[in-house]
Amino acid sequence: MSFDPTTLRRDDYGFFGPDSPSWKIWTAPTAVIGFQRAVVLEHFDPFLTAAVADSQGIYTDPRSRLDHTFAYFLLVAIADGRTAIQASEHLMQVHAPMSGIEPISGQRYSANSPETQLWIHITGWHSVLKAYEVFGPGPLSPEEEARYWRECAIAAELQTCKPEDVPRSREEVRVYFANVRPSLCTSERAEEGMHHLLWTSPRNGAGISYALGSRLLSMASVATLPKWMRKLGRFDRWGIVDLLVRPAVKTIVWGSAAFNSFGLIAAAPFIAPMAGQILEQHLKGEPPARLETITPSEARRLYGGRGRRA
Repeated sequence: MSFDPTTLRRDDYGFFGPDSPSWKIWTAPTAVIGFQRAVVLEHFDPFLTAAVADSQGIYTDPRSRLDHTFAYFLLVAIADGRTAIQASEHLMQVHAPMSGIEPISGQRYSANSPETQLWIHITGWHSVLKAYEVFGPGPLSPEEEARYWRECAIAAELQTCKPEDVPRSREEVRVYFANVRPSLCTSERAEEGMHHLLWTSPRNGAGISYALGSRLLSMASVATLPKWMRKLGRFDRWGIVDLLVRPAVKTIVWGSAAFNSFGLIAAAPFIAPMAGQILEQHLKGEPPARLETITPSEARRLYGGRGRRA
């Protein structure tokens, strides 16, 4: 993904703005925990597992592959409309050739299919909120949470999701997960992917710092997952570990945030350099040219494809 961190917010406040719960949740120190949670549980979708396994990106260059994905979610949440739309179009182009046969069902998969994109989107937005609730200040107010899910639906417009399928409340998210659960499964390739993301090896270009970071994050992210997922993915552990991890992680996360504004920025060169650049620019608080938000459809008209302005 091509991105210049000095142009994060040149035009407008993007889709949500400074007072939005999306800005608060996606720039909290807990977002990186939620992100690891999301990319792990995504592997319960056999079609997404097939796309990931066939592309081999998380194995050949795990740091860049996951950094770019995290950066995309951040750009949609906090960047201006121009940057978010261009990031979305780039991602769709990257995913376009990723298709093939899913070996369990024998059906064809496509990384850009509406069902796969919706699974990626909902697991991402749900996971960062879950991590914020467990390790951050706690649940949002009812009004903020209602707005958060409305904003989640707006962000889904940048992917191929069908609007009528996108949940718009926590209850609808629960229904969505209940509806897709019968189609979720694990396999040798799914377990390999999940375990690699939780306990990355320093081999294959990951490096010691990234491998250590993934293992430390896994102590927190696994604690937020339901028991049935942990058993299905073969990464369950004793409940006492969760009880010990939660207060420790909460103390570390918010202690580092108070000391350093955002702990990920200091760790970014070792874990997620592009995401760190985005967050650093966000925290500088440089105002855009227009102190207003924009809709995805308007941003697409102005900056998308052949309609893009210089």
